[in-house]
Amino acid sequence: MKIILRLRNPVKNIIKKYTFFHKYKTYAIIIKDNLYKEYFMNNYYKEYFENMKIKESIMDGIICVDGVVGVGKSTLGKLIAEKYSMIFFEEPVVNNPILDKFYYDKKRYSFPLQIFFLNKRFKAMKEAAKINKCVMDRSIYGDVIFSRMLMEDGDMTHEEFELYEELLYNMLEHIQKPKLMIYLETSVDSAMDKIKKRGREYELVVPRGYWESLNANYRAYFESYNISDILKINVDNMDFVSNFEDKEHILKLIDNKIKEIENQTK
Repeated sequence: MKIILRLRNPVKNIIKKYTFFHKYKTYAIIIKDNLYKEYFMNNYYKEYFENMKIKESIMDGIICVDGVVGVGKSTLGKLIAEKYSMIFFEEPVVNNPILDKFYYDKKRYSFPLQIFFLNKRFKAMKEAAKINKCVMDRSIYGDVIFSRMLMEDGDMTHEEFELYEELLYNMLEHIQKPKLMIYLETSVDSAMDKIKKRGREYELVVPRGYWESLNANYRAYFESYNISDILKINVDNMDFVSNFEDKEHILKLIDNKIKEIENQTK
């Protein structure tokens, strides 16, 4: 099936042909500019939340922290856990046998890496539900962002993504909603600066285009996010690691949001 889309862009005016995967079919697209990724990305995440069948009940003691690589999720998650005497579930990047290999050979390791993360995040959510007083460094709810990117970029096949997506939807049917989702917004430049400072070799070899795409996907995902209360915080000009005022400010924002949620349930 061929679809002709004419999208206006004042800068780029070049006819390009692309393929995309949607509803288990591959379509050829001829677009007058480079806006197709944004167009289909936004629509995908809208449909993702529409198709998601998640339990209506809320895990009253679960807070999730999400955002792009390098934004400060782990740091903030630990601060929240310390403040509210909660258990912190760190993202499974340590002792991950696939992650460093993935950055050097994405086509080979994209699918097994995403299945590794998905399985670990599902297990973490089940454990957190039993404790019910936890902070999650990323979570299963937004795991689809990375897989969709890998499929879009050709590093994961359409068949692999179809299998991944079906598995994810099946898992989500057994998961409750979190009490609060915290999304840390940032610019690409700010995130890359933090990535350079922490110096993980496998992240330093990643081209800027990947981080730009990741940021765009995160923004599109959270524009459609609707499964729980959410707090969006732009952290571009914050240093809640070494600046006491920034630390107190961001914790105050979170504290106010939690009180707002609790007052709504009274």
